[in-house]
Amino acid sequence: MNEQHLWWQSGVIYQIYPRSFMDANGDGVGDLAGVIQKLDYLSDALGVDAIWLSPFYPSPMADFGYDVSDYCDVDPLFGDLATFDRLVEAAHARGLRVIVDMVPNHTSDQHPWFIESRSSRDNPKRDWYVWRDPKADGSLPNNWLSVFGGPAWTWDEQTGQYYLHSFLKEQPDLNWRNPQVKEAMFDAYRFWLDRGVDGFRIDVAHHIMKDPDLRDNPPNPQAEEYASAFKDMGEYGRWLHIHDKGHPDVHQVYRELRQILDEYSAERPRMMVGEIHEFDLEKWAAYYGPNLDEFHLPFNFTLIGVPWDAAEVRRRVDAIEAVVPPGAWPNYVLGNHDEHRLASRFGVTQARTAAMLLLTLRGAITLYYGDEIGMTDVEIPPERVQDPWGKQVAGLGLGRDPERTPMQWDDGPNAGFAPAEVERTWLPISPDYPEVNVAREVADPTSMLALYQRLLALHSQSAALRLGDYRSLGGGPDDCFVYVREHEDEHLLIALNFSGEERVLDGDAYAGGELLLSTHLDREGALETPTLRLRAHEGVIIGKG
Repeated sequence: MNEQHLWWQSGVIYQIYPRSFMDANGDGVGDLAGVIQKLDYLSDALGVDAIWLSPFYPSPMADFGYDVSDYCDVDPLFGDLATFDRLVEAAHARGLRVIVDMVPNHTSDQHPWFIESRSSRDNPKRDWYVWRDPKADGSLPNNWLSVFGGPAWTWDEQTGQYYLHSFLKEQPDLNWRNPQVKEAMFDAYRFWLDRGVDGFRIDVAHHIMKDPDLRDNPPNPQAEEYASAFKDMGEYGRWLHIHDKGHPDVHQVYRELRQILDEYSAERPRMMVGEIHEFDLEKWAAYYGPNLDEFHLPFNFTLIGVPWDAAEVRRRVDAIEAVVPPGAWPNYVLGNHDEHRLASRFGVTQARTAAMLLLTLRGAITLYYGDEIGMTDVEIPPERVQDPWGKQVAGLGLGRDPERTPMQWDDGPNAGFAPAEVERTWLPISPDYPEVNVAREVADPTSMLALYQRLLALHSQSAALRLGDYRSLGGGPDDCFVYVREHEDEHLLIALNFSGEERVLDGDAYAGGELLLSTHLDREGALETPTLRLRAHEGVIIGKG
């Protein structure tokens, strides 16, 4: 690829879940003013390049903002449009780009569009959503299921039809086959582009186009394998979801949206990254577009459900590298607001190795707030459970509250997330906050935060990490993952020990270099021999020129 890399290719994106980042007004819920207060931490202390804001739009909060009732405003819980504009201005002044979350598949059932649609069968907006009669025997229109449990169809008594919802019944699916819907949503994108946003993270991007004939989904013959490889989705995982999402027509929609982004990019580069859960890598890669004219980045989730096994991680990374189209740019993510935290999935010690893995692979990188200080899942008492998914499919462990708890800034009241007088934050704060917090870790040169700071600084300074090629190396122990990043005369070797025991790597590849960084943050310097000893769960970066 040529030298003209764009910010989203060589930068690091930091996801902020606004409810949980910083509470500036003392109501126990994070807000946009709180994000503004912490921009210096993001730009200076941490050193990321862009922030991604999870939804902050007006919403009844049935799914905490992913049920939008107005795409072109800010919920009073988070502030107002003037606050958002200040945030964009303040971020840009610090060299930070701003990515906002858009939710095109569905609205809230309180959105004016849906209120009109369900008012009568002949309302002009009736066809803005997916309405169907029952089958002749009175049963549901088809066998589609909601991701959040139960049928994907809810009966509307007033008009005598079912409406489709891929998620909660309070989240009716828009009918993207209606040109008016497409134009209304495109106008919403333009609204935020006009306000200066630099890009979009598009929620469940592949869901917006379904089979026009609404055919039944077939059974999944590999349901048990899928559940063990990723997560057990209950009854939803027992079916192959080939008709209720990912119809080939979806690609034309995103090619058209890409044209809008390209028009705005004449001013400065804009981008879009899509949430696409597609485990067939060829189908996943198709979302780049036949001429790289769809998503700049289809989110790559292949490492989120991976067993912590060096050979399997290497296999998946090599597989991604093999399918990314020529000229396209890969991306990696290990955590987000829907998945258990790194330190809980892999273990606190292994999370340091995971950090080095994430920040040294080729492509755009996305971090989740709090992972940089080693936050872990928090046990939520039954009376404090908030997540509707967890409530609807109790017993499957799908609730997402544990990874959404308030950011731990210091060891003071409310972990510095909310003013001291706040008696109850929206979710409980982790009991480990006196030890795991930003203020404490900033002062500790061996902390998790210190490791992220070193990794991010090296990433920003190294052309090999930002722009270079990737090549995996074999010949070492099976429980070590070794690879090379190269750009022109700069060569870096990354060696990661996934095991709980010391491993020895021998060969010319390890001789004559300089150890730049260890995940233990306690050694560096010239390597005189061709033998490299890695301690348990240690990762190192070696400079070779």
